[in-house]
Amino acid sequence: MADYPVGPDKQKALAARMAALELLEDDLEETFVRSSGPGGQNVNKVSSCVQLVHRPTGTSIRCSESRSQALNRYMARLRLVERIEDQRLGAESDRRKAIEKVRRQKRKRSRRAQEKILDGKHHRSSVKAARRLPGEGDA
Repeated sequence: MADYPVGPDKQKALAARMAALELLEDDLEETFVRSSGPGGQNVNKVSSCVQLVHRPTGTSIRCSESRSQALNRYMARLRLVERIEDQRLGAESDRRKAIEKVRRQKRKRSRRAQEKILDGKHHRSSVKAARRLPGEGDA
């Protein structure tokens, strides 16, 4: 595997994920193009944007997050692995599980659940009120 400007632990983790999905470096078609957007002379002169195509699946990734071509190569591979994991594992992927968890947390609670929470709060406030000294909360 190529040497990227990230720590060796991250490189090993990426290699392990690629091996688990049986993604080979030989199956990847990598091209370098000029980025777009802000960046001035670097954007106009240096081909730092990485286009990565996984030939067997036809999955394509374009990465220009960094000004560094080497870092973009790493990030493109990472994104490609995530996308292929989502395609293959579907609902079982960790990323999809995290998205579903957030969706459940943001979902509006049912009326019964809201009433149950409110009953718990009322009970708790009555317990706390019983601790007060007589005449303390009358002000």
